[in-house]
Amino acid sequence: MAGIASPDHSAEHHVDTFTANLQWAAPLAHHEGIRVLIEPINQRSVPGYILSSLDLAQTIVDQVDHPNLALQFDVFHMQIVGGDLVKRFETVLPRVAHVQIAGVPDRHEPDDSEVNIDYVLRRMDELGYQGWIGCEYNPRHSTDAGLAWANRYGIYTPFTVART
Repeated sequence: MAGIASPDHSAEHHVDTFTANLQWAAPLAHHEGIRVLIEPINQRSVPGYILSSLDLAQTIVDQVDHPNLALQFDVFHMQIVGGDLVKRFETVLPRVAHVQIAGVPDRHEPDDSEVNIDYVLRRMDELGYQGWIGCEYNPRHSTDAGLAWANRYGIYTPFTVART
């Protein structure tokens, strides 16, 4: 993670340090079979977070220029920092190694959101994304109730029961 900016240093200093750390870490992690991901996070949720834009994340990936460094595309954060999710995803798709979903604006279940998650997931599939899609949200109620939305995708957990 990029971390929270210190008021004692410039934004450029923080980005340069983060980039240099990734240039050092990416080959080492690759040697150990570990993929390095960076994730832009909106500053509403994490005020002062250094890596808060997709454009900056792309620039850093380009500067590091190592095949082991990739993007994590978090639908929750990307909607808050600019929306236009499908077009922006399409632009960075070759660099994306993981997607996360959650409802916007409250980070609850992804089917209770200002984002049409069915459309976004269908378009990601049509665009050829083949990586994992993780869920990072706070269920409104219990965990099992919070996972029931996934049944319509054929995903059943030990907590949910298939409907007939």
